[in-house]
Amino acid sequence: MSINELQDQVIEEFSDFDDWMDRYQLLIDLGNEQEPLEEKYKTEQNLIEGCQSRVWLQADLVDGKIYLKAESDALIVKGIVALLIRVLSGHTPDEILNADLYFIDKIGLKEHLSPTRSNGLLAMVKQIRLYALAFKAKMNG
Repeated sequence: MSINELQDQVIEEFSDFDDWMDRYQLLIDLGNEQEPLEEKYKTEQNLIEGCQSRVWLQADLVDGKIYLKAESDALIVKGIVALLIRVLSGHTPDEILNADLYFIDKIGLKEHLSPTRSNGLLAMVKQIRLYALAFKAKMNG
């Protein structure tokens, strides 16, 4: 599935809930369903700066596609990371770099997150894009 199809799927899931408490619950559930990150990936290097809670992000390039894994010690943040992974993992560096992540606005995440969480979300997206750039350079090198 394309990144946009995956985004549309997420938007649809969230549109089932009008109440933000329910949407937060959905985020928490998504975070809890995620496989825990192996200890060996919980390194300083994988820690995302700009997040108030601790978020580790591991990216691997397999057959030209980037696979992401992550974990956070905060429930809501873990859910947000789970969404980003669902939408972006398994795509090529170019697809990730060219993606317009409209789902973040569409499901109301931006307006319902505290400024620090919102910054954390941007930091996660930025980090994923940096990984994509690095892998792209490696592939073309």
